[in-house]
Amino acid sequence: MSKMPGDFAILFRKEINEYDFGEGHPLHQRRGEDFLVFLKKYLKVNFPIIKAKKATLKDLLLICEREYIEFTQKYFEAKNRGEDFNGNFFKYHSSDNFPLKNPGKIEKAARYILGQAKLGADLVMNGKFKKIISIGGGLHHAKRNFGEGFCLYNDVAFCAKYLLQKYHLKRILILDTDAHAGNGTMEYFYQEARVLFIDLHQDPKTLYPGSGFIYQIGEGEGKGFTINIPLPPGASDKSFELVFEEIIEPIAFEFLPEIIIRNGGSDPHFADKLTSLGLTLEGFKMVGRKVRNLCQKLTQGKEIDFIGSGYNLKVLYHAWTALISGLVGAKIEIEEPLEAPFHLKSDPALKETEKIVKNLKKVLKAYWKSLKT
Repeated sequence: MSKMPGDFAILFRKEINEYDFGEGHPLHQRRGEDFLVFLKKYLKVNFPIIKAKKATLKDLLLICEREYIEFTQKYFEAKNRGEDFNGNFFKYHSSDNFPLKNPGKIEKAARYILGQAKLGADLVMNGKFKKIISIGGGLHHAKRNFGEGFCLYNDVAFCAKYLLQKYHLKRILILDTDAHAGNGTMEYFYQEARVLFIDLHQDPKTLYPGSGFIYQIGEGEGKGFTINIPLPPGASDKSFELVFEEIIEPIAFEFLPEIIIRNGGSDPHFADKLTSLGLTLEGFKMVGRKVRNLCQKLTQGKEIDFIGSGYNLKVLYHAWTALISGLVGAKIEIEEPLEAPFHLKSDPALKETEKIVKNLKKVLKAYWKSLKT
């Protein structure tokens, strides 16, 4: 095995497997350890797997209200023990966070995921690694005092806030490529000019959480620094590539981020069970390469990556591996585990994506010179 130019490390520990809402829930049986075994078969390079410490109460208070933290900890610990817990669950969480039969130690695992975001920031900023990949991360629906979308604590938002607070960064780019809009992350930074939040997702008229529309561009000092790119169902590789080249890349080069935070796993894949996008494994590689190229040209390679989503275990390992291969610059041959529909080769949603790009430019050209041409 050779060492890849531009060191990277993966953050994971077995306790994160406990982020499991129970039998019958879409977020069940993540099997992160098995994924790392799968990854090593394809990624023929040395990379360390580092264990992060659990986030402290002080860490959590950076992004959450104390009352929310206390309820969440007590409730999910009781459910893991099979006990009922008196309390108003729906005051603090949506129904999709309701644990089912035999849930794992969800709250404890969520603290480890947040700990990975903190450690990842420290490792990159202190020059230990250029790129950190947090396996199990990307809980982008969670808000300051409300958990939803299978998310308890928003590690993506924590990472950016921690970088702002400890390292005094002035320009952070968060790129969310999850199929679902990152409504929690958007809310944290909606009035923040130091954080450019670009969210590439399935049209919210057709998918949870029902936000992430083109007109949602931020408020106050943050106006123009939230960019939502809603893709039509069926959008495949060419649509994603078009959006990168026409929107994401020009704005990133104008913004000049000091670091890039990317979030998103396998749920844009055409065979995901909860979404309706059409990305193939080659598309995941392309997304990874696009992000890598931006980092090489703009941030001296600095990137923190959160990979956790995906709801079809038959494709999850393959898509995560394809994405990581692009992120780290490794050339791999990996076949689709399920046959791709023939129509995806021509990307039937491309024309609609072109219209979305055109409309986006109209909305954003007042804030970004690179979109005026």
